[in-house]
Amino acid sequence: MPATHAHIPATRLAPAPGTAQATMTDLREFLAFKIGNEEYGVDILRVQEIRSYEKPTTIANATGELQGVMNLRGVIVPIIDLRLKLGQTAVQYDPLKVVIVLNIGQRMVGAVVDGVSDVLTLAREQMRPMPALRGDIAPEHLLAIGSVGQRMLILLDIEKFLANSVASGTPAACH
Repeated sequence: MPATHAHIPATRLAPAPGTAQATMTDLREFLAFKIGNEEYGVDILRVQEIRSYEKPTTIANATGELQGVMNLRGVIVPIIDLRLKLGQTAVQYDPLKVVIVLNIGQRMVGAVVDGVSDVLTLAREQMRPMPALRGDIAPEHLLAIGSVGQRMLILLDIEKFLANSVASGTPAACH
C-alpha cells in the first residue's frame, strides 16, 4: 500500500506561546491521535507530516520503543512506537496504523500511533492543569488536559517526552 502524505498548512497555525502574537489570541492547535482507548494531542507546530505505517528497517540491538528507521526523501528518520513508550502492550502493525513525523529539536522522528483524528484549536481555558498522578509519564512531559466538549485529550510536550529517544545515541537525520 503506498504511503499517504498529509502536509499540514502552516498558514493557519497559532503563534508560539509566549510571543506577543500568542498573547493576543491565546489559541493553540493540536493534532489529536489515539493510542488504545486514550486520546492524546501534540502541538501541530511539531508535526511535519502524517504517513500510513510501513515496516521500518530494523536496527541490530535496537531496544524498547525504537522500531527501526525509514528513509523519508533522503532523510533517515528513527521510528518510535508511542504505545511502547507509554508503557502499553505491543500491538499488531497493520496498514491502519499511522506514523506522525515530528520535528524534535534539530531532528525528525516518526511516532507510530493507532490513528489520527483531527486538528483541534484550544483556547487557554480549554487546557486544564494536569492533576498529580502516578504513572508511566513524567509530569514534565505533560502540558495539560485538553477539553473539547465531552472529549478529553492528554496534551504531550512531545519534545520533552521523546528527548531520551532522540538523544545523542540516535544518529541525527542524514541527508
